[in-house]
Amino acid sequence: MRELQKNIEQALSQKKVVILYGPRQVGKTTLMKKISKKYENSIFINAELPNVQEVFETQNPEYIISYFGNKKYIFIDEAQKISNIGIILKILYDSFPHLHIMATGSSSFELSTKLHEPLTGRNRTFLMLPLSLSEWQKEKNYSLFDIENNLFQYLRFGMYPEILNANSDIEKKEAIQELSSDYLYQDVLQFQNLKNPKLLRNLLKALALQVGSEVSYHELSQLLKTSSSTIEHYIDLLEKSFVIFTLSAFSTNPRKEISKKQKIYFYDVGILNALLDSFQSIEKRTDIGGLWENFCIVEQKKMMQNKGIIQSAPAEFFWRSYTQKEVDYIICSEGKMDSFEYKWNANKKIKAPKLFTNLYPESSFTLVNPKNLFIILKMINKDI
Repeated sequence: MRELQKNIEQALSQKKVVILYGPRQVGKTTLMKKISKKYENSIFINAELPNVQEVFETQNPEYIISYFGNKKYIFIDEAQKISNIGIILKILYDSFPHLHIMATGSSSFELSTKLHEPLTGRNRTFLMLPLSLSEWQKEKNYSLFDIENNLFQYLRFGMYPEILNANSDIEKKEAIQELSSDYLYQDVLQFQNLKNPKLLRNLLKALALQVGSEVSYHELSQLLKTSSSTIEHYIDLLEKSFVIFTLSAFSTNPRKEISKKQKIYFYDVGILNALLDSFQSIEKRTDIGGLWENFCIVEQKKMMQNKGIIQSAPAEFFWRSYTQKEVDYIICSEGKMDSFEYKWNANKKIKAPKLFTNLYPESSFTLVNPKNLFIILKMINKDI
């Protein structure tokens, strides 16, 4: 069972319109179908079908409800395919208080613009990412030893359900390469009718090469021979389609800490490796530090998202001083600051930078390596 399921069902019972975002192929449709089957008086609707779109786009609540056959639970898959879906769901919510509605979509830039304003105060929003280590452990009934023993595979091929369930490395490689093709970010290409897919792919490759390092939009624009504004726009769209995410620098002392930089990570390291066509064994990787950092941060993001809704997610940052001292990941939530450093070498010992502890003495600091990642995730999970 996906860890989001319990929270989604609770939100449905509270009469909120439940919105489930997420990248393609992470299992949103599968989860919604599973939830829908728990309710006898329910209907599952594929919004990609033209006849379904026509019914909804009438914006006639009586006609739409007649299409449902007086069902109480309405599940709408790929809801962004319906024009003015936010207004339509608001009409249904206000006109028929007995309805319980859930909708999924893979492209947040479409769903967010169509949903959030009309549904203000009426919706609960969840983000579903590729499988977490915790979910995979429960699904396979793995021990801690099993997780550690398979960690190299997770770092090579990522955590998409289809890839995890493939039978061989060859099948995994073929599946992740197909997923990392235009299919993964076709929403980006279609949105605003973007004309330059080659630029988009080259940008993604450049970002994959810089994982774990600070990113300069100006340098990327020079490398790819385009404007900084175009780079910024494409990165924004890639974020909104859940291919990448950005961490900003944390700073309260601009004289000692950088404040205007960002790092960019991928929501799945298998996608990163496919973009670079880099599936060799981990000991041959020259970028293992950035790869490990990306993997760990995403696992922590999954853990937080699986516990609650997007709007309540903690603020996330990285930290660096002008003297090149760094902290990889910072989570600020409810007045607490927790900081993390990721090292692939399990024998390497490291302490928090002295400047960081002087500036933020109340912050916790945790060193994460392959031997303690799963234990630390379990410990943090109990505290959220």
